[in-house]
Amino acid sequence: MTDRSKTTSISRRSLLKGAAGVAGLAGSGTLLSAPYVHAADPKVLRYLGTAVNEGDEISKKCLADTGIKIEYITATTDDVTKRVITQPNSFDVLDTEYFSLKKLVPSGNIFALDAKKIKEFDNITPVFTKGELPSGKKIGGQGTAPWKVLYLEGANSKTFSATPTDFITLIPTVYNADTLGIRPDLIKRPINSWAELLNPEFKGKAAILNIPSIGIMDAALVVEATGQYKYADKGNMTKAEIDLTMKVLTEAKKAGQFRAFWKDFNESVNLMASGETVIQSMWSPAVTKVRSMGIACTFQPLKEGYRSWASGFCVSKAVAGGPKLDWAYEFVNWYLSGWAGAYLNRQGYYSAVLSTAKANMTEDEWGYWMDGKPAKADIKGPDGTLMEKAGAVRDGGSYEDRMGGVVCWNAVMDENDYMVRKWNEFIAA
Repeated sequence: MTDRSKTTSISRRSLLKGAAGVAGLAGSGTLLSAPYVHAADPKVLRYLGTAVNEGDEISKKCLADTGIKIEYITATTDDVTKRVITQPNSFDVLDTEYFSLKKLVPSGNIFALDAKKIKEFDNITPVFTKGELPSGKKIGGQGTAPWKVLYLEGANSKTFSATPTDFITLIPTVYNADTLGIRPDLIKRPINSWAELLNPEFKGKAAILNIPSIGIMDAALVVEATGQYKYADKGNMTKAEIDLTMKVLTEAKKAGQFRAFWKDFNESVNLMASGETVIQSMWSPAVTKVRSMGIACTFQPLKEGYRSWASGFCVSKAVAGGPKLDWAYEFVNWYLSGWAGAYLNRQGYYSAVLSTAKANMTEDEWGYWMDGKPAKADIKGPDGTLMEKAGAVRDGGSYEDRMGGVVCWNAVMDENDYMVRKWNEFIAA
């Protein structure tokens, strides 16, 4: 997805083990030397997340525009969840994925934000609010789709609302449609199905993502693609379905199919760039990073469709009622105002508010990233590095094609504890 082009320091969901630091301040030295001097007591927000939306350029721009200093606290997906549940006073703003909400909301440690205080809320793409594209086309909803967990029944409720309310679990920021990454120069034939991940042709050259709530969805897509089983809901398997899925993966592992089970963005890049793997679970900016090294790599559209993910912002209950809550609203409103959305669009993500992101991109950039058009000029990342040469077309084509092909979302299932245990047994075996 999940999880772009400060790509050497940005991973989706887990990761970034050095650039920001597990409890460090990404870009803190840069921020301290920034020219903004506004108040004796600076506005500081401790930002807990997995690096999906983080970046030094974002924090510097936020400081310049708002006077808010962002202190990044970067951790893996599982560690973010643990920290919210056990240390709610250790952060102010939380950046996390929607599938985590089934674990976080029952804790009572996150504070619902008021939709009326979010200036662009009514302009947030209906992917989040209705499960459809701006064109009205419905998209797949298996798994923890964001519209299922976007609303709470009340300000202090621990119950999701099936109908819209003003109490928002996570203010949407970014999302994407994920698929397999391949080395076309080494495979040398068309790839069009998730089933190829278990093709013995790629024995010892395949890899799968080792984050259970995400990896299990990739595995389910493979199982269906190979014709072994059709799930009623890939995102909410029964114990028997979990057992079946893990049996397929375990047999493949014993046969030597997998070179690695990666959790880190840079690990996925290194595996593909080195040729140790030729087909694997992958995230869009990782594919772009490999290409930037002059190595052929494709984020391959597959006939069965995409697995999707989505992230957003909320705050710790510890900031409720204090000045930091006001700063948090100011930060979120700034984030959705366009500059950050355009920055993230240039990494291969999609912004939650398309109109403001578009206003901060050139016509050619928008055409390449969103409309599936050939680039008229070289496409550059947020930091100015060359990402694609003129004439290139984005893998998978347009926003409508890619998001319209979504069939499922990263998920926390009813049998999540059982699934995670079985997944970890598979990895350890």
